[in-house]
This record gives sequence, C-alpha cells and structure tokens, in this order.
Amino acid sequence: MTDIASIRPIAAVLVSALAIVPILATGNRPNVREAWSVLAAVTNLGIVASMVPGVLAGNVYVTDFGTFLPGIRFALRADPLGILFGLLASLLWLVTTFYSIGYMRGLDEHDQTRYFAAFAASVASAVGVAFAGNLIVIFVFYELLTVATYPLVAHDETQEARAAGRKYLAYTFSGGVAVFAGTVLVFWLTGTTAFTPGGIAQLATADPVLARVAFALLASGFGVKAALMPMHSWLPDAMVAPTPVSGLLHAVAVVKSGVFGIARLILDVFGPDLVGDLGMGLPLAALAAFTLTVASVIALRQDNLKRRLAFSTVSQLSYIVLGLAVLTPYSLVGGLLHIPAHAFMKLTLFFCAGALHVETHTDDISNMAGIGHRMPLTMSAFAVASMGMAGIPLAAGFVSKYFLLIGSISAGQAVFAGALLLSGILNIAYFWPVVYTAFFESPIESDQKPLVSGVFGGRVAREAATDGGRKPDEGGDEPHKDDHGYAADHEGQGLQDDIETAEQLHHENGPDHRLDWEHRSWRGDESTWFMLAPILFAAAGSIALGIAPDAAVFLRIVRLIVAGVTGVTV
Repeated sequence: MTDIASIRPIAAVLVSALAIVPILATGNRPNVREAWSVLAAVTNLGIVASMVPGVLAGNVYVTDFGTFLPGIRFALRADPLGILFGLLASLLWLVTTFYSIGYMRGLDEHDQTRYFAAFAASVASAVGVAFAGNLIVIFVFYELLTVATYPLVAHDETQEARAAGRKYLAYTFSGGVAVFAGTVLVFWLTGTTAFTPGGIAQLATADPVLARVAFALLASGFGVKAALMPMHSWLPDAMVAPTPVSGLLHAVAVVKSGVFGIARLILDVFGPDLVGDLGMGLPLAALAAFTLTVASVIALRQDNLKRRLAFSTVSQLSYIVLGLAVLTPYSLVGGLLHIPAHAFMKLTLFFCAGALHVETHTDDISNMAGIGHRMPLTMSAFAVASMGMAGIPLAAGFVSKYFLLIGSISAGQAVFAGALLLSGILNIAYFWPVVYTAFFESPIESDQKPLVSGVFGGRVAREAATDGGRKPDEGGDEPHKDDHGYAADHEGQGLQDDIETAEQLHHENGPDHRLDWEHRSWRGDESTWFMLAPILFAAAGSIALGIAPDAAVFLRIVRLIVAGVTGVTV
C-alpha cells in the first residue's frame, strides 16, 4: 500500500461536523435546515466515494497533523478497512437523512433542529472512527460518538428515554475506559499505537500475559458497543429513541463502531496470527456464538417489533465478531462482509417499523394482523430484509453467512458452524410470524402466537413509547378514520377489545370486516415518499449485495483487506 498525503480524510469528518452550525442557525426554517442536512450528506458521500478507486488500486490517503502526544501522531488514514466503514456510514447517512425528514414531520416531533444537529455530529464521529490512524485517535472519536448520540437516545425526554440515555452513557463510557486502559498498555508494551496491517510487530515479543490483558481490555471495551453479552442490555432499552435513531444505532454508526473496533484490534493491532498464538481467538468466538444463539432465542419472546429487531441486532453483530475471531481468511471475509450486509438489511427493517408507527401507530406484532394490505410496499421490503437476515439465497445475508460457514468448517470449528445454522433457523422463527401475520391474517381471525409471550431475557417495556413519538390518544367507543386513512381502532394497543367484540359477532353472524385495514395500492400511497424511497433503496441494497456483491464494491474492499492482512486471496 502507498501512502498519499491528502485532506480528504479530514474533510469527510469536517463536512458533517461543520454542517451543525447552519443546521442550528436555520432551525426556524425547516426546509432550509433539512436542505443543509442533505447537502452535507451528499458532500460527505462524494468525498468518501472519491477515495474508493485509489484505495482499490493500493493507495492509502493520509491526513497527518503531526505529534500531539509523545510517540503518538494525530493522523487519519483512509485505508481499505477504514473505507469499508466510512463508505457505509456516509451512504446510509444520506439515506437516513431523507427518511428522517418524512418521519419527523410525519409525527410532528419536537426539537427537530436538535435532532438533525446531533445526527450530523454522530456521523462525523463515526467517519472519524473509520479513518482513525491509531488507537488514541479511534478512542477520541469513539467517545465523541457516545456524546453525540446521547441526545438522540434521550430525544423523547420521557422518564423512560432519560433512563435509557443514562444507561447508554454508563455502558458506553465504561467501555471507553476499557479501551483507553488497553491502549495505554499497548503503548507501554510497544511504544506505538499505530494501526499496522497484520499487527504491531513488537507485540509478538512482548510479555504474553500483559499482551492478553491488553487484548481483553480492548475487546471488552469495543464489545460494549458491539453488544456482546453480557454488555448488551443498553441496546434494547435504547429503542425508546425515534426509529431513524434506532437505524443509526443499529445499522450505521454506534454498534458498527464497536465491531469495527474489534476488527481493528484483530487485524491491525495484534494480527490474526498473534491472536491465535495467544489463545484469545477461541474465547472471543465462543462468546460470540453464545451471544448470537441466546439473543435469537430472546428475540422470539418479544412482541414489540423494535425490541425484537434490537435483540436480532445483538445476535447479528456477533456473526461479525465470530467471523473475526475464527481467524481464517474465509471467516474474516464473512465477518467483514456482514458489516454492510447487516447494515442494509437492518436499516430496511427499522425503516419499515418506523413507517408502521407513523402511518398506523402500531408497534406490537400482535396488533399487525392484515397490516400488509394497508402497507404493501413497506411490508414487502420487510419480508425481503427478513429473508436476508435468515441467510436465504439472493439476499445479502446469504453471501456473508456462506463465507462464515466455510471459514468455521475450514478452521475445524464445526460447533461454530452449528451455532450459525441454528441462529439462521431462529431468524426464520422470529421473522416469519411478522410477515405471515401482516399478509395472511386479519384482525378478526388472527392467531395469537404463544411464542412471543413471556419475559425471558429481561424487562419487556410494553408501556414505553418505543418510537420516540407521542402515544396515540385513547379515543372514544366509535371507530373513525384519520387523515392517514387508518382506523383509530388500530392505534397502538387499543385494538384487542374491539377484536374480542368482533370475534363474538363473527361467531354469531359471520365475518365482520369493519375492523379490517383499509387496502392501499402498490403505487406508494401508503406513506410519504420521503420514507418509502429510503425503505426501497435499503431493500434493493440488500438484494444487490446478495446477487452481485463484487459489483456493489464492498466485497472487493473486503477481499483487499483480508489479502493485505493474511496474504491469502479469497
């Protein structure tokens, strides 16, 4: 790889950061404010995308501000691993910006200016994490990301939101302390914290006990945002945030910064060979396999859609960690490719959950019988992303999980391959009921699934306003239609009494379809295109990564990363 001095790495960070000023300055003019958000996102994506051809050709773009601590330089480096995360964050920020406009206006949310400013700060921090040239710089942006995302988690300003925000800060700042301690120990052992493909050479001759301690500190610190068990519980509670924030947390920035940090740790600090020699790969892989299995089981028990998606994220992130920890070239490709694959799929799912909330105020799966007729495009996109999450062919998840399976088997770790297959089956078990309920049941004749009952896995926040929006008003006895065209009977949890009454009428007088969802066409009249277009784009990305992953660039970048670290071309 050839280093090229360039301002583009720092420019990608500054574009998002500087956008905060005009966003705040034009807060009383929503169209202008959101135009600034879109302009910053487009510019940021353009800067990052302009570096992709050069990185694929073997170049690394470097912005070096010199030494700011003895032996440590403040440098940003757009290398292949950094471009993988930076390109993903920049692209999905643009998509989420459009979605946020439709979502926040659709719910008439409060403090929208603060929301868009914090969103820009979060993406600036995520890009900084991507392009950090050493452990100190990544630590700085890692902590800035926590600060920037706190106002988004606590956006609703309810008691539940504030509690979730405090828990988020407690967990992630604790992880930051572990990262800092591990960084100090690495510097003490080697005299450097710079990322080096294949690992820092001096660590191979360092005291192995201290090297293991440094690895454990860094892995646990990054593992907090990667939601490895038992450090995961902040993530489901953070679902009180608005849905675009959930997408940011789960697909674009926060949790991806955690798995990205683990990738840097294994590939560019210790190196796969040394991780194997120290015996640290197997325990990390075992923890990841445990997390992905147990989180899938817990997801089965969640009736609230966003909480089910949250535990799905806990599970899917551990696919990435497992691939990295198995240490074979194929598993590394699978783990790294699952970063963009999961991002597109999970963003689609959260976008769909948000559209359901905005248009029908429906958050619980048990109240979604027949909702596919009201939201056909939305629920079709949900079905596509669900297929990918389960690893069904022609969707993004299949390709990454194929590499993960091959890598696990080639490493002689059949137990991990078994965990991946079991989790895939569990993915089908907790996603298929949502799709089936939406398209093949009606509110009157719906089959209550015992699978989603119970409290296994922790607190079920059924009373929380899970979307950051206002709870729908409890209406009178008579159903009525609002401006969105859905029956007030379908708002939130107030549907069950009407269903029970309708079931009695059904048995006495035959079917009564007065409570059925209003059918909408496939032409997009179910919601605003500010929300539908991002949903369809993310779903299309999920398919593109499954059908032509090389053409979508990400697999080419991943192969370059693995070849540079292991010397093996996959």
